[in-house]
This record gives sequence, C-alpha cells and structure tokens, in this order.
Amino acid sequence: MVDFIADYFQNIESYPVLSQVQPGYLRANLPENPPDRPEPFETIMNDVQTQIVPGMTHWLSPNFFAFFPSTVSTAGFLGEMLCTCFNSVGFNWLASPAATELEMTVMDWLADMLKLPELFMFKGSGGGVIQNTTTEAILVTLVAAKNKALTGVGADGVNKLVVYGSDQTHSTFAKVCKIAGISARNIRSIPTTLASEFSLSPFELRTVVEADVAAGLVPVYLCLNLGTTSTTAVDPIEPLARVAKEHGMWVHVDAAYAGSACICPEFRHHLNGIERVDSLSLSPHKWLLSFLDCCCLWVQNPDALVKTLSTDPEYLKNKQSESDSVVDFKDWQLGTGRRFKSLRLWFILRAYGVINLQAHIRSDVRMAKMFEEFVRSDPRFEIVVPRQFGLVCFRLNPDEDYGSDCIEMLNRKLLDWVNSTGRVYMTHTKVGGVYVLSTAGFLGEMLCNCFNSVGFNWLASPAATELEMTIMDWLADMLKLPKSFMFQGSGGGVIQNTTSEAILVTLVVARDKVLTGIDADSVNMLVVYGSDQTYFTFAKVCKTVGISARNIRSIPTRVVFNILEALSENSKVVAIIV
Repeated sequence: MVDFIADYFQNIESYPVLSQVQPGYLRANLPENPPDRPEPFETIMNDVQTQIVPGMTHWLSPNFFAFFPSTVSTAGFLGEMLCTCFNSVGFNWLASPAATELEMTVMDWLADMLKLPELFMFKGSGGGVIQNTTTEAILVTLVAAKNKALTGVGADGVNKLVVYGSDQTHSTFAKVCKIAGISARNIRSIPTTLASEFSLSPFELRTVVEADVAAGLVPVYLCLNLGTTSTTAVDPIEPLARVAKEHGMWVHVDAAYAGSACICPEFRHHLNGIERVDSLSLSPHKWLLSFLDCCCLWVQNPDALVKTLSTDPEYLKNKQSESDSVVDFKDWQLGTGRRFKSLRLWFILRAYGVINLQAHIRSDVRMAKMFEEFVRSDPRFEIVVPRQFGLVCFRLNPDEDYGSDCIEMLNRKLLDWVNSTGRVYMTHTKVGGVYVLSTAGFLGEMLCNCFNSVGFNWLASPAATELEMTIMDWLADMLKLPKSFMFQGSGGGVIQNTTSEAILVTLVVARDKVLTGIDADSVNMLVVYGSDQTYFTFAKVCKTVGISARNIRSIPTRVVFNILEALSENSKVVAIIV
C-alpha cells in the first residue's frame, strides 16, 4: 500500500487530470454482489490500479487548475494516519480528553495567526470547533440565530424570518436555509456588480433590510463572503456588520478559501471589523495544506450554539460535563461522533510553522499574478475580474466586434478542447452575465487520503461515485433488502458522515413533501414520532429543520402504546422513526 501511494504521487503527472471514462464504466466492470470468500490483497490492489485509477479526476495533480484545489502535505498525511490509528470518537471531553483539548488549542493557535480578537478564543470568551464543511458551519450558526430570534417573536413567527447574502454567496447557503426551515421566499440574494468587484454593497443591504422590516418581517442572519467561489470577491465586513447589528442579525463570515490568506499581514485588512460579527469559518483543506474535510468555525458566544445543539442522554452523563468545567464538542455540531481532526492541523502548524505557511500562500499568489500578466500580454484575452488572491478570471475575446453570444461560444469550445486533452483541468463560471474561464491551483483511509478526491458530482470523480453506488448495492444485497432500495432497482444509497445527517436529509424531504400538500406556513402543525429509546440526536435534528419542540413525540416503550391514537391527532405526520 505504501509503495502504491508513493508511486502514485511520483507518477501523478502521467495521468489525464480529468478522467476520460464514460458514465457507468465501473459498475459495468464490477460484480453485482460482494464476494462470499475473502479475496487476496494483491487482487484488490490490482483492481484499484486497473478499475479505480482510470476513473479518478486527479485533484492533487500539479495540472489541476479547477475550482479551488484541495491542498495537502506530508505533515497533514501523517496527522491523518494518526487520526485513523487512534479512531477516537471524541463527542465529549471524557470520550477523549486529548482530542478535545488539542482541538481547543489548535483553534486558538489559528485564531492567533489570523489576529482574531480574544472574543473568538477559548482563552477569551469565545471558542472554535472543527466542522466537516462550510455547509455545516453555516447550518449550526443559522439554527442558533433562528432559535434566538424565535424567542422574541414566538415559534409561530418562523415564516417571518429573513436571511441575507449576495448573489455571489455559495450555492449551499440557500440549501442550508431551506433545511433550517427558512421559507424560500425569505432568502434574499442581493445583486452585486462588476463595478464593485462583486462585493456586497452596504447601501443595497440596508435598502433591502429596511423594506423587509417595513413589511413586518424579521431580519435574522447575514452571510458575508471573504473570497467567493466564482471570483474570490470580498465583502466589506465592518460597514455591512454595522447595518446588520442595527437590526439584531447574526453575522457570519464565510472565508472558506481566502480566509487562510489572512495569516499574511498584507491580506489581514480583509478581516477588518471582524469583532462586529458573531461567527467566522474557513477551510484549511483549501489553502492550509490539510486534507478533506476540515472547516474551522469560531464563535463569539459558544453558549448560543450549546443552547441550541445540546443533548444530554443518561448514558453520556459524567461528572466532568455536569461540572461545566470542560467542553463537549457534540454540543457544537449537528451530529454526535467526531474524528480527531485537530491532529492534522497540529502536525501542519508544527511541521511548517507560521513563516512557512505564509510563504506557501505568498508563492501561490505570486504565480497567479504571473499568470495574470501572461493573459494581459496576449491581446486575444482579457482579465474579466481583478485578481485578489490565487484565482484568475479571464476569457478569450479576440475581436471587439464579436457579439456576447459568439464570445461565450468561443470560450466554451476553448474550455472543452483544453479539458479534452487530459493535460490540464480548468472550470468556468458566469458573473454579471459574462461567461469566464477561471484558473486556480497555484496552490482506504490511506488510499482515500492519497487520492484526496472531492467527489461532489460524477465528473469530479467518476470512480468515487460509481464505487459508492456499487458498494451500497452490495451492502443492500447482504442485508437482503428489496431492489427498491438499490441502484440496480428503483432506489439507491449514499454514504453520509453520521446518522444525524441521514435523519436530517430524509426528514427534510418528508417535511417538504407534506408542506407541498398543505401550506408552507403550516410548519408548526407537523409532528414527528420516535420512541423514548430513539437516538438522542433525533430531537436535535428535528429542531434544526424547524419542527416545533412541542411536536416531537417520544413514545414510552415501557407501556403498550397504540400508534393509531397518536395518528388520530389533528396534525400532519411528517415521519415515524423506527
């Protein structure tokens, strides 16, 4: 295995960056059912080489210039190996004191590198936690903000709550808002312009917020950007936070990509005004040499998270937690179990030091600037949006007399041709109605970490997608599930991070299906059911998606209970958990 990984890294440039396989290639080459008898390790590894590698989009290739490449390092790899070795499930302090306290230490170290005020540190009045993704960071802070707002307007006022972002805010924001029970009509996407380099205008925000207040709505959450996905646009934190705080909003800064650059003094000004916000998140797997998945979230008021996400089943009670002398990170996240991810960051910070991490970021920015100069020197191309960090947005524009449709067609054809060669992989975006090319990347647990695949869709990693489909069908077959649950039938399966996420996504589907048949404003009529032995995170998930606490039924198991009696209530049943 070690030899395979070493050879993969040695020869990674020899592979086509973008996989050249067609959909269905892997499922056609793997058996429908798992083997009854053990197979030799050599046979499995041969299949990795012949079946898996051809279906990989190689995110670690030096010729991968799409999206924001997932940066890695030897130190991060070794930290991940130790994380897997220990297999710690550090949901509270007692479950793994070292995991809890190292995470607290590393989060304070990173906060110090970013020059955050002590309001965000454990050594001050705040603190930080490692989430899996930015999506989860936004979700937990949004739910905390929502619950805080509902204490003032009442649970029936949920459909008055309004959230705000720009039209450059990550697409996951709208998904998270709907999961948290925010009405789709109350999600504001405020337009930005090229003139402002696609940053959110405080004037535009104030205009939209004041119109909502005049209409009787309640502003609850503002998501700001420090390095948007399309152009790395930066929203001015201080004036925008000032507007939000006038209306009592929770302010979150999504700094997933560019936040890491703020460890360099020349980029730190982008965080000016951070003391006015409630939370900040950044993803070290995008630019600080960590592996997926790693999102650092800091909050000024941890009690707001704990009050919303705390769970306290009898079997997790212990004197340390009850003394309030320790941190239990299960109460800072949606799920319960959590990996020892801080080991990766600890290894990276110690093995490189702040100076070398700053040099790594500056080197990437210098190379992006060099590429930007190459583009400017060629009269056939133009820079569409001024470069700020390591992303360059440009397009082919050979003749000013060409119409916009023609120019877009030329750029689409150019991108298709470049990617078809397999020599490099680039992506595109659309901003202000303009189609542009964007270039970034001047940037088994062991096999998974080796490939470091970010398989959000089939094209991003065909092998990852199709192997997961195959394995899920194999497991379903072992469980003798009907084919209505399999890809080879009418259903299918997916690997979630935790049981909490599995319940969350299915409950949201059930909730929205019922609301389609009645009325979106009737969310407080929805009822969910489980027993008093149902996993304790169930209630947390229900409240996360907007189910009223009074409508979460925990049916006693010590007595006979007639389920028909519960169903006869004048309410709409969303889900029954078995």
